[in-house]
Amino acid sequence: MVSQEVPGTSRCTQDAHSLDELSTSCTEVHKSSDMKKSDSSGVMAKADIKPKSICHAKKWSDEVENLYRFQQAGYRDEVEYKQVKQVDTVECWPETGFVKKLQRRDNTFYYYDKQRECEDREVHKVKVYVY
Repeated sequence: MVSQEVPGTSRCTQDAHSLDELSTSCTEVHKSSDMKKSDSSGVMAKADIKPKSICHAKKWSDEVENLYRFQQAGYRDEVEYKQVKQVDTVECWPETGFVKKLQRRDNTFYYYDKQRECEDREVHKVKVYVY
């Protein structure tokens, strides 16, 4: 991991990847009764977004790499990170689109390299959440 901060931010680009890269067996973790709706509009509040199911990654991809980084810092994914830290964008490397810097819940920072950090032996541990 790199501990030097470079000024400027860039928005991560998330490419859609085929589902065959993910495990086909998913575990349901969501009930419709758990979802809270806003009293005025009937639309689900942003802070109440919960995943519907979980799949484990089978093959490395850019999406799996970023999920690995979020989960290493203690978050499910980018959605939860943005909810907890109240930020609009996540700092990413412009060359690769990988997450560059994350702030943990205890306010310490994780700094990541431009290159891949999720090794093949770690890929199966990455959880992919479906909303």
